[in-house]
Amino acid sequence: MRRRGRRSGAAGAGAGAMLGMVLVLAGCENVDLRVDEEPSGSAPAPGTGRAVSPLDNPDGTKAGLAPLTSDADRAEARALIEKVATKGRGPKTGYDRDEFGYAWMDSAPGGIPFSRNGCDTRNDLLKRDGEEVRFRSGSDCVVASMTLHDPYTGETIEWAKSRATTVQIDHVMPLSYDWQMGAARWPKGKRQDIANDPLNLVPVDGPTNSSKGDSGPASWLPPNKRIRCSYAVRFAQVSLKYELPVTAADKEMMLGQCGG
Repeated sequence: MRRRGRRSGAAGAGAGAMLGMVLVLAGCENVDLRVDEEPSGSAPAPGTGRAVSPLDNPDGTKAGLAPLTSDADRAEARALIEKVATKGRGPKTGYDRDEFGYAWMDSAPGGIPFSRNGCDTRNDLLKRDGEEVRFRSGSDCVVASMTLHDPYTGETIEWAKSRATTVQIDHVMPLSYDWQMGAARWPKGKRQDIANDPLNLVPVDGPTNSSKGDSGPASWLPPNKRIRCSYAVRFAQVSLKYELPVTAADKEMMLGQCGG
């Protein structure tokens, strides 16, 4: 039943008591009633589901990318992005996805969240961000279906494993970008970490992710403008954690998304 507004004073109290009595008499004493005094900010923004602000999710263990809308949050976002170092993008020579380990391994060595928990990275991320998650029969790991509130498009996707590619796991800071910005010189274990770190991973609409390729923020941003500042913050969080610079153009674009 949708709320259509508040009642006031004794009339509201009387109506509430009457409704409660009717429900009990009808055998519906376990029905949940909405409380009109809920904080107005308690519900997530439309299309975001359980998503939280990246500022409140520095390790990437919580779901999604909620929009940053307040002046205080956007100022905090700019301050974080300002810490990111810049340099030119190096050559892609020698890059191969296998240099970052096989896809969705559960054995990244650096103690990143969810590693070595008996479930591969892809399914960990589907469980993190999905709602109404259902598992394959006999498994508490392999996600068979779920509802995803895609931050990149703002759309809701009803996903099933039989249509696996409709949802892809995006590396926010793309692996070939990492390679060009310094990861080519890292030990393989550190590359495996960034490839499987939930801080750098978001389940999103497959075709939208494919359109991104290995672009930085100066060349590609999520179509959903409401989360572009959050996306820039997440890009900066990965950059700072792994001490990887971004290009000057990318940093300028990131600041611009948060009002800088």
